[in-house]
Amino acid sequence: MFKEFKDFIARGNVMDMAVGIVMGAAFTAIVNSAVGDILMPIIGWMMAGVDFSNYFIQLGGEQAYDSLAAAKEAGIPVISYGVLVNAVINFLAVSMFVFWVVKGTNKLKKKEEAAAPAEPPPTPEDIVLLREIRDSLKK
Repeated sequence: MFKEFKDFIARGNVMDMAVGIVMGAAFTAIVNSAVGDILMPIIGWMMAGVDFSNYFIQLGGEQAYDSLAAAKEAGIPVISYGVLVNAVINFLAVSMFVFWVVKGTNKLKKKEEAAAPAEPPPTPEDIVLLREIRDSLKK
């Protein structure tokens, strides 16, 4: 069993996966900062500072609560649809940021590929043989 584990760990793709996970965790911090510190304030400004997190539907109780925290503290069942709206907006903002990063990366890759011209494919063996026959007939 130890040998199998050693063989598993020694594979190159396991190390690649580990590096990918570590890089993904580091990239998550960048994405969260970009979304939370740059995109969400802009979205909040465009929406005139509306915060959906306090939007809810109260399902019970005699008293009507004006804040989600107060209703939850009182033990009143609520449907907090505003939290879902915030999560959807956050998801769309993260998706947009990741799309921009991937699009920019792809654009850079295309520029690098265009800068380095591809080598022509090797001449097929039968063409090389025909050329040799042609050259020997010319002599």
